[in-house]
Amino acid sequence: MDIYRNGGKRLFDLTVVLIAAPAWLVVLAIMAVLVCFKLGTPIIFRQKRPGLHGKIFEIYKLRTMTEQRDTQGNLLPDSQRLTSFGRWLRTTSLDELPELFNVLRGNMSLVGPRPLLIKYLPLYSREQARRHDVLPGITGLAQINGRNDITWEDKFRHDVWYADHLTWGQDLKILFQTVWKVVAREGVVEPSVGVHQEFTGSTPEGTRSDS
Repeated sequence: MDIYRNGGKRLFDLTVVLIAAPAWLVVLAIMAVLVCFKLGTPIIFRQKRPGLHGKIFEIYKLRTMTEQRDTQGNLLPDSQRLTSFGRWLRTTSLDELPELFNVLRGNMSLVGPRPLLIKYLPLYSREQARRHDVLPGITGLAQINGRNDITWEDKFRHDVWYADHLTWGQDLKILFQTVWKVVAREGVVEPSVGVHQEFTGSTPEGTRSDS
């Protein structure tokens, strides 16, 4: 029996998150105040995402866009609602701090395939769908191998490989490399328009992925 896969990974997640809580809670509190001041309320962005075995859960992030609407009451395009502050939150990954509460709740792990959109579920091939054999993560193998600067095909290949080779050593390596990637801002697509190309079920060369 794989001890790490069957309980050890959860224990590792809780240990790391709780030990680091004094630090990340302070940073989160500061960022929350800034979001409130610069973007208003709500501070937290919530969205349904598929998790382990495709089970739907609610992911938490710091809001990075305004709620600006047109004269008909419809939200303006993302490119018009993403502020310079919101762009900074995304490129530094500070908008993902609330996901640590998802880890505490057991919806997510520190390391695993990033949880994507529900509408992508019927578009995956049988092989690609195996990315849901493990809990989704705040960071993952795809994130340290290009983050947003890789094709959907490459992203899913990394995700499935990770699901098949889940170990404590692999998770530790990914966490350390994630810290370096975020600091160095490697593989980050400047979100000038606020979004990445969507997954359509095909993976043409050069299509970027949604983080």
